[in-house]
Amino acid sequence: MDIKEEDKVKKDDSKELQDTQNKVDVRNIPISRVGIKDIKYPFKISDRDGDIQSTIGNFTMSVGLQHDVKGTHMSRFVKILEDHNEAISIENFDALVKNTTNILDSNSAYISVDFTYFKKKLAPVTKVESLLDYSINYTCEIKNNIVNKYLKVIVPVTSLCPCSKNISDYGAHNQRSHITAHIRTEETVWIDDVIEMLEDQASCQIYGLLKRPDEKYVTEKAYENPKFTEDIIRDVAVTLNKDNRITAYKIESENFESIHNHSAYAYIEKDKKRDFHNNKNSKISYLKFSQLLSNFPG
Repeated sequence: MDIKEEDKVKKDDSKELQDTQNKVDVRNIPISRVGIKDIKYPFKISDRDGDIQSTIGNFTMSVGLQHDVKGTHMSRFVKILEDHNEAISIENFDALVKNTTNILDSNSAYISVDFTYFKKKLAPVTKVESLLDYSINYTCEIKNNIVNKYLKVIVPVTSLCPCSKNISDYGAHNQRSHITAHIRTEETVWIDDVIEMLEDQASCQIYGLLKRPDEKYVTEKAYENPKFTEDIIRDVAVTLNKDNRITAYKIESENFESIHNHSAYAYIEKDKKRDFHNNKNSKISYLKFSQLLSNFPG
C-alpha cells in the first residue's frame, strides 16, 4: 500500500458513521412497540428461598417510539441482556424493564421471557428427591411510570374422572393434565407460590421419580380425589380470589383425556379491580382482562 492509499484509509476510518435511527421521521405516526423478538439468552433465576438456577430464556423486548423518530437501536436490547448479571426474579424483573426505558430513551418498555423452571420434589412416601420442570413466563410493561407485572405458570398434574369412578364396577380413568395460571400482581407472588396453589387443586400431584410405594400412594390419592376439569378450574379460582396479592388472572385447565382423542378444557378470567369498581357503581370504565392486549399478551 502506497502513502496516498494509506492516507485515504485513515481518512475513511476517521469519518463519523451516521446514526440513521435518530433521523427525523415526518409521517407523524408513533409506534406502540418496536424491538426484538424470540431472542434466546441464558440468565439466572432466583426463587422464593433465594436459591439461584441457570436457565435459557426466550425474550421479546420492545420500547415505544415517538412519532418523529425514525428507528430504535436494536443492538442495545442485546447489550442490555449481555450486561445484566443479577439473578432475575418476579420481584426485580421490573428493574430490567426500567433500565430498558433509560437506555433506549423511551417512556415505555415491554419485556416478556419464557423459560423452564426446575423445582426439587420429594416423593410422597419414600421421600426420594427429583426435579420437575415447569413452563414459566415473566412479562412486565412500563408506560408513563405505570408498572404492570404478570406471571404465567403451567403446572402438570393428575386428574381422575368422577363420572368414570361412579359408573364403573372397578377402576376409573385418569390422565395427565395442565393447569395454567396467568396472573397480574402488585405484590410479589413467587413461582413456587403459584405452583403450590395449582398442584393443591389437582386430583394428585405428579413427580419426576417414584418408587413402588409412591406409585401406590399417587394412584390411590387420585382415586380418592376425583375431579372434572370444571372442578379443577373452579377450585383454582377460589384460591386465587382469596389472595389479595393477585389483582387479575386468566386460568385454564386442560385434561389430556386417556379415553378420547381430544382434551377436556375449562377457562376462567377475572379482573378483581374491574369487578370491585363495577360493584361500587364507579364511573371508571375497565376493559375485559382478555382485551388488555397492550398490557397482557396472549
